[in-house]
Amino acid sequence: MDELNLSSLEIENQTSKSEEDYLFDKVIGHIEDLLLEEGFQALQHKFLEKYWDVFEPVEDNKLIYTNIFNEYTKAVEVYIVDYLKNVMPQFTIDILLHQLKKKQAELEGEVFEVLSTITDFLAFKEMVLDYRAVKEGKIDDLSCGISVTSLKSSIENSTYQDNM
Repeated sequence: MDELNLSSLEIENQTSKSEEDYLFDKVIGHIEDLLLEEGFQALQHKFLEKYWDVFEPVEDNKLIYTNIFNEYTKAVEVYIVDYLKNVMPQFTIDILLHQLKKKQAELEGEVFEVLSTITDFLAFKEMVLDYRAVKEGKIDDLSCGISVTSLKSSIENSTYQDNM
């Protein structure tokens, strides 16, 4: 009987864990959508425009950096939370931040880079300094050359051309 209870408990833990993973994946999918919205991009661009010249590419950090980071964190969190509550009424930022910290080692990709800028000061500072380098012409802004295309369309076009 104890073995049956233990197995049931293990199955229950796996089910709740996979449900947690499913909900996390769903939230991340919505955040990916949000990152493509003009409103979010405008928010981030406006913020970078306002503060890019305050940050300096040196190791020492000024006290004002913390204030700017806190302002950015609050603005982005409010935007993300408002967006996610519209598409997922049960969403809470505390759960997302907990899951991000828990899964930090296994997360990669643009969405996680953006999210790390609201939880990690060094990632935020790096983003601002990258923006500064572009503004000063030290590196090229490659974002204008990026285009997103549907994989399905690419495959259909390739198949169409192969059949010709």
